Amino acid sequence: MEVKTSLLDNMIGVGDMVLLEPLSEDTFIENLKNRFDHNEIYTYIGSVVISMNPYRSLPIFTPDKVEEYRNRNFYELSPHIYALADEAYRSLRDQDKDQCILITGESGAGKTEASKLVMSYVAAVCGKGQEVNKVKEQLLQSNPVLEAFGNAKTVRNDNSSRFGKYMDIEFDFKGDPLGGVISNYLLEKSRVVKQPRGERNFHVFYQLLSGASDDTLKKLKLDRDFSKYNYLSLDSAAVNGLDDAANFRTVRNAMQIVGFMEDEVQSVLELVAAVLKLGNIEFKPESRCNGTDESRIKDKNDLKEMCELLGIEQSVLERAFSYRTVEAKLEKVSTTLNVSQAYYARDALAKNLYSRLFSWLVTRINESIKAQTKARHKVMGVLDIYGFEIFEDNSFEQFIINYCNEKLQQIFIELTLREEQEEYVREGIEWTNIEYFNNAIICDLIENHQNGILAMLDEECLRPGTVTDETFLDKLNTICAEHQHFESRLSKNSKFLTDHSLPHNCFRIQHYAGKVLYRVEGFVDKNNDLLYRDLSQAMYKANHSLIKQLFPEGNPAKVNLKRPPTAGFQFKASVGTLMRNLQTKNPNYIRCIKPNDKKASHIFTESLVCHQVRYLGLMENVRVRRAGYAFRQAYEPCLERYKMLCKRTWPHWRGPAREGVEVLMSDLQVPAEEFSYGRSKIFIRNPRTLFFLEERRRQCLQDLATLIQKIYRGWKCRSHFLLLKKSQIVVAAWYRRYAQQKKYQKIKSATTVVQSYTRGWQARKLLRELKYQKRCEEAVTTIAAFWHGTQARMELRRLKQEAQNKHAVTVIWAYWQGTKARRELRRLKEEARRKHAVAVIWAYWQGLKVRREYRKFFRANAGKKIYDFTIQRIMQKYFLGLKSTMPSMSPIDKSWPTRPYRFLDETHTELRRIFHLWRCKKYRSQFTEEKKAVYEEKLEASEIFKDKKALYPSSVSQPFKGDYLEISKNPKYQKLNSAVDEKVLLADVVNKINRANGKGTARIFLLTKKSVVLADQKTGQVKASVPLPDLSSVSVSTQTDGFFALKLKEGSASAVKGDFLLSSEHLIEIITKLHRTGAPAADSNQLNIDISDEFLVQFKHDKVCVKFIQAAPKNGNNVSCKRKNNRLLEVSVPTTA
Repeated sequence: MEVKTSLLDNMIGVGDMVLLEPLSEDTFIENLKNRFDHNEIYTYIGSVVISMNPYRSLPIFTPDKVEEYRNRNFYELSPHIYALADEAYRSLRDQDKDQCILITGESGAGKTEASKLVMSYVAAVCGKGQEVNKVKEQLLQSNPVLEAFGNAKTVRNDNSSRFGKYMDIEFDFKGDPLGGVISNYLLEKSRVVKQPRGERNFHVFYQLLSGASDDTLKKLKLDRDFSKYNYLSLDSAAVNGLDDAANFRTVRNAMQIVGFMEDEVQSVLELVAAVLKLGNIEFKPESRCNGTDESRIKDKNDLKEMCELLGIEQSVLERAFSYRTVEAKLEKVSTTLNVSQAYYARDALAKNLYSRLFSWLVTRINESIKAQTKARHKVMGVLDIYGFEIFEDNSFEQFIINYCNEKLQQIFIELTLREEQEEYVREGIEWTNIEYFNNAIICDLIENHQNGILAMLDEECLRPGTVTDETFLDKLNTICAEHQHFESRLSKNSKFLTDHSLPHNCFRIQHYAGKVLYRVEGFVDKNNDLLYRDLSQAMYKANHSLIKQLFPEGNPAKVNLKRPPTAGFQFKASVGTLMRNLQTKNPNYIRCIKPNDKKASHIFTESLVCHQVRYLGLMENVRVRRAGYAFRQAYEPCLERYKMLCKRTWPHWRGPAREGVEVLMSDLQVPAEEFSYGRSKIFIRNPRTLFFLEERRRQCLQDLATLIQKIYRGWKCRSHFLLLKKSQIVVAAWYRRYAQQKKYQKIKSATTVVQSYTRGWQARKLLRELKYQKRCEEAVTTIAAFWHGTQARMELRRLKQEAQNKHAVTVIWAYWQGTKARRELRRLKEEARRKHAVAVIWAYWQGLKVRREYRKFFRANAGKKIYDFTIQRIMQKYFLGLKSTMPSMSPIDKSWPTRPYRFLDETHTELRRIFHLWRCKKYRSQFTEEKKAVYEEKLEASEIFKDKKALYPSSVSQPFKGDYLEISKNPKYQKLNSAVDEKVLLADVVNKINRANGKGTARIFLLTKKSVVLADQKTGQVKASVPLPDLSSVSVSTQTDGFFALKLKEGSASAVKGDFLLSSEHLIEIITKLHRTGAPAADSNQLNIDISDEFLVQFKHDKVCVKFIQAAPKNGNNVSCKRKNNRLLEVSVPTTA
């Protein structure tokens, strides 16, 4: 890609319209078209950037482009929006000047994209760092949220901003962003209830129905079918290139990054769903007995679901849709609403609900992105607001939009002239007054406090009696008839009373951009923007967390009978504040133009572009810039660019740059009236003079190029000849070397062959001798082997015969011994049988004698006595055996002897239980009172934390020491010990967590029977003392961290500074002692212990969510606490293996 080093190099058309010659509207449009056809979408008017919407992606917004324009002079490169953004950022950072960037143009011209490009460029070139990157990400991610709720598809633009946005980005002294503040202007809330054909409602409705999960839609009582909602147009529900489901996920992610809590996101979605449900409520007429008409709701299902979403009683809201109460001093008058009035009330409620929700979103985003420090900040403002609008049917919205553009045009001309005058004075150039059209008279026609159109509209809205749009037009005809920029059918400025281009219900204003015809229908109603007090009070009765904030006027305790300010009055005040804000900043302008109405690339509609050029006042801007000097440039770049035109300055000028420029202009004989010397710049009056210098430079560059080519060609030929000569020498040397090497190789090869043949003959001769010697040795060895084999076989046969003889003797002897043993065995068996027979006969005889002797003593109960005797012996044997196998006296020993008989099962079990109770009693009798208290605390800790907190198992083996600091013995804490009256139950060092950065500060934690004391670790000074009755609960997580929160009762004296978030290594012991000590002190139930991975902590006036997550071990497996935003502290707990 060709790199352009100056605005004038390789220029397509004219890059700066100030240099356009001749200057006319036709040449202006032709220059824009020429540049647009060559993908040059940016053009300058001095320091103003004209941006043409290409309707396609161009490779001019890459990171390389950002680096190319970074820290470069505004006119150093070709026109680009990055050049303006860099100029504004450097002026803010280096010169300490507050900046504002004003982006204007009609819908579809690319204003929103231009503001995104400016913000992305500033984010890319400013500093880096974790906190800075977080601020930049929040500022950039605020755009998707506002676009979802404030943008919609129109016939001119698929992502049209339907509100004006002004963002102040605040920077520190280094130029790093600290935060921002967003202001919104005039949301087009009428779009909520009605959209023109071919357009859609706001994006968020379609994104919610397309991208939310089925579970979310079920909670919101919604269906994905767009056709079920009256407020959603169906002819343009699906838009090519827009993925509503993906955009919904983007918006949810952006809200999380900006800092929205999950419950806040859910509340916002509930209000969006309520608006959709509100549009489905329909009314039917009913006649009362007194002849008056009233309305009733047809189907109450949607009303019921809406009331459930917002937490409103159905009967309250139903009555608000049917009756209207008017209060005047001490009187109240209630009237019924007919069907048309009921529909008006429904739509008014939907518009107010959505517009107030949008304002709340802007306020909530400002809370997250605002700068945390209170030091003075540098500010860059970005204004993205509607351009001048001229439609076939122009109403109240177009009137106040065009009023805002009149004010912007006024400040634009004033600031441009002031900037020109300041530069002339700074450079010492004489200033001449410039004639231009001052549109202050048009602004006065609209905003005059007495006779202005807005003042008369407010007066009509507040006037008692019948007020209509026609009475308002009559008043305009009466008061503004003489004004030269006002026309109506009855005014004196209309050409003919029968002018058919000016209907009876319209008036016309001659704006700076042309005449605009306004239809007065709806002016009064839209300016009133009336919401019945009954609906406001019904909304205030809702249990929803947001509704009470959105409708504060519904509070019955704060009834205000004064009418609220009108929409025109509010917008006029907002515009006034905006103008005063812009007056304090250095302005930078981006004028956006769309080339065609088809949203297609490569199409340039001249009539449409001409229309936009007129109402943007670009020709007027060029004439103001060209009224004095058309071109100006610093002396150094001017001399560097044109020094080749003079022999005295070429190639190097040794003196000051201004003197070199004077020598150059004198040598070129440029007329003195065509330029002027400033302190640091040269000013050229006519563009023809600049083009003359450029033409001379082009010719001179051609001559220099020819000279350079000649010298280069000579050098190239000489270099080629020397290279050929050197190459010939090298080739010859290499060839001689090659020839000698080949000759040497041949001699070496022949010698090797002769040597090989000689060595082969010698080797074969030696081989024959060795083979003969080896055969002789093998023959001797074979003969000796045969002889030794014969001798060994003979000896083997002799040994075998001898072994056979010995084996026969052994076998005979074994048989003889066996025979003897069997004979002896038979004899012994016979003897044993005889002895056994004698014993048996003797036993039978003794038994017979005993039976004869004791037969007389046996009776009928002899069997029972024998049974009892047997059982008694068995039990005696059982107990004696149990005595010898008794387990140890340790209570944890679970062993027990086995049961010998089945009928002793219950006895065996009961004895085991009794024995365990007895040994436990014996074990407890050995305890001291201190040891009993420790075991009671351990038991209570088990009841609180077992299977609930992961830290508990590691604390079981650790004894509860209580006083870890030995506060009564340590002289360092003598002062602190004297300050505490009661006995110290626990003393330990804890970390008090700071809400601002999540870091801990060491504190001494003392627990007595009546209070909790926090003291400084170094000085021992008491920082806080909390009576135990003031404690409401204690919150801990389920993980292995040591964090706990002491929550105080609301309204107590200790709750002024909020709750305490602490961290300790002895968390289990601290919470257990608090639990044991807190209940008696509070004379109530035991202290509540809340174990959860997410809980709220009250810090002064704000509630902060403390969230515990598991993360990979870092920094030695330590628990880390970080502040994610103003309302979230995140504690990372290392995962355990």
